[in-house]
Amino acid sequence: MTRTEYPWLLPSAMADPLNPDLPAERPRVRPRRTVRDWIVDTVIFFAAAAVGLLAGEASSQAGNSDLVVFADQIVGAAACCALWLRRRAPVALAVVLAVVGAVAPVAGGALLLSLFSLAVHRPFKPVAIVGALAIVSCAVQAVVRPDPTISLLGAVVVGVILVLLMIGWGMLVRSRRQLVLALRERARRAETEAELRAEQAQRLAREAIAREMHDVLAHRLTLLSVHAGALEFRPDAPPAEVARAAGVIRDSAHEALQDLREIIGVLRAPGESDGPDRPQPTLTTLDALVEESRRAGMKVVLDNRIGDPDTVPAATGRTVYRIVQEALTNARKHAPGTEVTVGVRGVPGDGITVEAGNPAPAGDFEKVPGSGQGLIGLTERATLAGGRLDHGPRKDGGFGVRAWLPWPS
Repeated sequence: MTRTEYPWLLPSAMADPLNPDLPAERPRVRPRRTVRDWIVDTVIFFAAAAVGLLAGEASSQAGNSDLVVFADQIVGAAACCALWLRRRAPVALAVVLAVVGAVAPVAGGALLLSLFSLAVHRPFKPVAIVGALAIVSCAVQAVVRPDPTISLLGAVVVGVILVLLMIGWGMLVRSRRQLVLALRERARRAETEAELRAEQAQRLAREAIAREMHDVLAHRLTLLSVHAGALEFRPDAPPAEVARAAGVIRDSAHEALQDLREIIGVLRAPGESDGPDRPQPTLTTLDALVEESRRAGMKVVLDNRIGDPDTVPAATGRTVYRIVQEALTNARKHAPGTEVTVGVRGVPGDGITVEAGNPAPAGDFEKVPGSGQGLIGLTERATLAGGRLDHGPRKDGGFGVRAWLPWPS
């Protein structure tokens, strides 16, 4: 519950923030009665009037003088009209009616309904205090204005029971309203938390797509850059080499376009795909990756000691593929012309170990820019898969990557 939702909880006046010494001028904001409030207040007014009429009739039959009966009617009418103030000042209204009810039985109905309203709108402490005052008022009324049809003790007991019933009913209504407010607040918080979880899931999905896009496209675009640079710096190359480089550029551009289309397809809604999904790379496609790098002019030595790659889980095999792909891409960028060694070994239960490395490059070469985000993304990928990845310079000046991934038995 906030003050903006319930403006009547605001202070009665607000001081000028630019000059605190000036008196506040804005009056207290009060809620306007709704149609439901008017209906409830009207029903309560007529209920109190009905009880007052019954009490007035009993007063006239008890042998009271006409002046006392007339005074009772005036007090009863005023008490019923005062119930219209029960929302603004429930405590003050209940106290006044308790005092008046001690000498005017016709105000008893208004007193009971004011106690109900007090229990609905105020906490237990003021309700208990005013309730005790109302019980005393009932006892005083039984002595000052006795009812000839009932004994003194019976009148006191009936009065106490009615007071307790109205207070209990009001507290029950208050508890129910608080429960409804709590459930609404809990539902609102649950919706907010669900939105936060959805936003977090979207952010994680975007990060995963960004890592995948980097891993996929960096390999293809590096091939394009290397071969395009070779054609630029060697315009007099033999036609066979020019044709081979052009073929690699064409194939790499085509594969990059396919990979990009596949990644963008992940962002589309279901049913919006342009065609059937391409198969994801696994450990069984590792030989094709190495062969592609060899056709591009790289020297790659692959030592794959896993006899049956199909038994490796698809997610684990995909991670192995991406690690080797990133190692080949980095070697092509930062150590062209060197021999890259790739080793993959493992058995179910012990996990899979992936090692890739290259010696230091010899001579000058055209450097392809890199941000280093690929290895960071691979480290996160391996960690999420339950494994680990280490990378860094080797003693011979080269660079190496070593990763371990779990392989359940």
